[in-house]
Amino acid sequence: MDLRAHLTSPTTRSALLVQQAVLNAVRATLNASGFVEIPAVLVGPVTDPGVRGAKQADVDYYGARYKIMTSAILYKQAALLGFDRIFCIAPNVRLEPSETATTGRHLVEFHQIDVEMADTDRAGAMDMAQKVVRAAAREVVQRLPEELASLNRDSAAFASLLDRAVPVITHAEAVDKLVAHGAHQDPAAEISWAGECLLTDKASGPLFVSDYPVGSRGFYDRESTTCPGVLRNFDLLAPEGFGELASGGEREHDYARIVSRMRETGENPEKYGWYLKLAREGIRPSAGFGIGLERLTRYLTGLDDITRVTAFPKLPGVVEK
Repeated sequence: MDLRAHLTSPTTRSALLVQQAVLNAVRATLNASGFVEIPAVLVGPVTDPGVRGAKQADVDYYGARYKIMTSAILYKQAALLGFDRIFCIAPNVRLEPSETATTGRHLVEFHQIDVEMADTDRAGAMDMAQKVVRAAAREVVQRLPEELASLNRDSAAFASLLDRAVPVITHAEAVDKLVAHGAHQDPAAEISWAGECLLTDKASGPLFVSDYPVGSRGFYDRESTTCPGVLRNFDLLAPEGFGELASGGEREHDYARIVSRMRETGENPEKYGWYLKLAREGIRPSAGFGIGLERLTRYLTGLDDITRVTAFPKLPGVVEK
């Protein structure tokens, strides 16, 4: 990439102004809803193991191998020992497979709007995720019409998001829809990238997909007590084929269940010493979500590639000197 051309491009400038408006709206919305912003953790002995297909990056930490955060999920749960509602704007690094460099929506280095609420269920988390995304869209539409016009983005694209509740379908219903369209989708796995695009390509607004199967996500997503094998979680998919904006759900908080889920997902509990110590002593029931900042910005700008909404993009498999 020609970095000078990228940084001086009017498109980059407009996209970054949209991103600033998104951050302003997110912080204002969450602050008004009683959240406390916690500075994000950058490295730790473990990180989120539930990232589809991506590898974790290591760093030498005084002779020990620490992980660069792929997600703040474990630390969000821990932070609820001090506050009822927290959020952070968290930098993350995921070594995505090289082939994802051409999807238009994968970066190695990105930022996530991470939100967690104690004593809250999935419905509460979904409501807050919808509220945050709606506030960001409204801020951009109202404050930056000239920037949207310069990007050839019609603000009418957000009418459904701004005017009505986001509909919900289950993972099983999504699989049925995809199969009916002739697409291959494993009913025990995450919805594929192509499947997400197919589900949302003709949609007029965002869509929630809930109830992913056990085994498709990390150990921290809580399994339903009434529907064994189903997780109390969700994804928020953007329309027009933009795909996943957010993932979230209720969290496992019982020590024995956490250890059991770790083993079910192939994780070694011994790696999670600090986290399991907190869980053994008691962590709070909670629900939350993470919204990809760059993905949300891309959806709002309507741009075809996520590299165009970040100042210093790092693509999977691309090493520059």
